[in-house]
Amino acid sequence: MAYRYMLMRARGFHMRRYSLLVMVSVFLVLTAVLVSVHLSSHSRGAERRSMQEITAYTSLPTEAAMALTEEYETEHNIRVNFIQIPPEEIFNRLREQSKETGSGKASLVLAEREILDRAAAAGYLVPYASEKSDQVAASFRHEKGFWTGVWYDPIVFAVNQDYLRTHLDLPNSWQMLTQQRDIRIGTTDFMAADAASNLLYSMIAEYGEQQTFDMWRAIQPKIMQYSRYLHTPVRQAGMGEVDLSIAVLSETLRYVRDDYPIRVLYPTDGTCAVVFGTGIAFRAAERDAHEAEQFADWLLTDEAQRALARHRFYFLTTNPATLAYQTFAGKNITMFQSHPYFTKEEKEKLLDRWVKKVRLSGE
Repeated sequence: MAYRYMLMRARGFHMRRYSLLVMVSVFLVLTAVLVSVHLSSHSRGAERRSMQEITAYTSLPTEAAMALTEEYETEHNIRVNFIQIPPEEIFNRLREQSKETGSGKASLVLAEREILDRAAAAGYLVPYASEKSDQVAASFRHEKGFWTGVWYDPIVFAVNQDYLRTHLDLPNSWQMLTQQRDIRIGTTDFMAADAASNLLYSMIAEYGEQQTFDMWRAIQPKIMQYSRYLHTPVRQAGMGEVDLSIAVLSETLRYVRDDYPIRVLYPTDGTCAVVFGTGIAFRAAERDAHEAEQFADWLLTDEAQRALARHRFYFLTTNPATLAYQTFAGKNITMFQSHPYFTKEEKEKLLDRWVKKVRLSGE
């Protein structure tokens, strides 16, 4: 009996010791897991804190800017913080930055050619050139390297395909639009959008005010509607409400991708485009300026084009070395030779004269 009692006590002792060992082992395993999770979290946090960031002023649509910064951060572990503001505000902020001592806030500008030209002339940008920027045509970059164009968005003719099937003569020039009789035309009001009014200024720079107004007087009776938005004329052409729309290519390609019956024609006697480019801001910190230059070069790659296209932004690249450029049907589009260098006051007067002498002339 005593022996059995002692045996049971021994077994109990061993069971308690075994249970204790199991508990200790579980504790050690849990501790190791928690430490690993903590270290991993700490490592990711440190990585986030060590990620290089640069600030850029841009007039791009917010969705386009987000598409670019997300793609670049994924590829290069560098975050581009875009400050989306109107072109005039970009110029004002660069002016204020030029007055500061030390490093400025923004290192990069991604905006329209006009504001980049003004900033360069005022001394708010610094020159930069690279192997990629040298590939861009001279017409799309500053002669002294203060900015480089990365995309352009030309004015094209979005033509309803049913109209083309019943008309032998392709309306593929401004001159033909003035002569074509049975054609319904849609366009965005020059007073409503900068991309639309840029066409008027560009034609005046190319042909002179008198000839431009004469051409538009001939086109005016065929215009069914002056739209408020850039996409509206394209939709009208796709729906057959007009036969041809004068439109920006980026909006036209959205409807083409959605299978609307639209054919894109490029004016054979020339057209204009809104050009987006990059410039390195004056007083940018040295490290930030270097990263800004790398980002500016990346914008000239196929990766940047694909990032925009995934979000339905179809700007044309200025870099002929890219696949996007080489495979684009309109890469040999004829551009106007003259650029419209008009002040704000001059533009307002031109618009006012166009309204009085052309748009309201037949009313």
